[in-house]
Amino acid sequence: MDRSEITEILDRPLSQELLERDLSRLAYVAQDGTPRNVPIAFTWNGTEIVMCTAKNAPKLPSLRANPMVALTIDTEVHPPKILLIRGRAELDVVDGIPEEYLQMNGSYKMTAEQRVEWEAEVRSLYDGMVRIVVTPTWAKLIDFETTLPSAVEELVEQRAERQQA
Repeated sequence: MDRSEITEILDRPLSQELLERDLSRLAYVAQDGTPRNVPIAFTWNGTEIVMCTAKNAPKLPSLRANPMVALTIDTEVHPPKILLIRGRAELDVVDGIPEEYLQMNGSYKMTAEQRVEWEAEVRSLYDGMVRIVVTPTWAKLIDFETTLPSAVEELVEQRAERQQA
């Protein structure tokens, strides 16, 4: 998939809406070779998905060994709206708390006082974090109105062919 195709998909209004959500599911291959899929907060900076995690997170050795990942950002209604993204995770160890971590956790409803307490707790817990940065190399938006999962698209085409025969 070339960059212009990815950009066209990610620039769609529904994709932009999904990219403003709080949570994604990050899929990767664990060191034992089995798949993992974990919910993780994220932020979209216009070109990359940025997630932050503890420096001792179990996913980090796996991502260092095999940085290929898949992300799912979706809704909880029926029919779901789904944004699928694939890419390569780049790991960036940082001192202190990355601004993205504070930003992605800023959407939760907290009073100003709760926010100050939360930030103080975060800063006392982490001496640093790892930014997991994914530049999309593939994307698909599924809305079940104009786009469908590829297997369903194939079935629709086969049905149309049968009906024309």
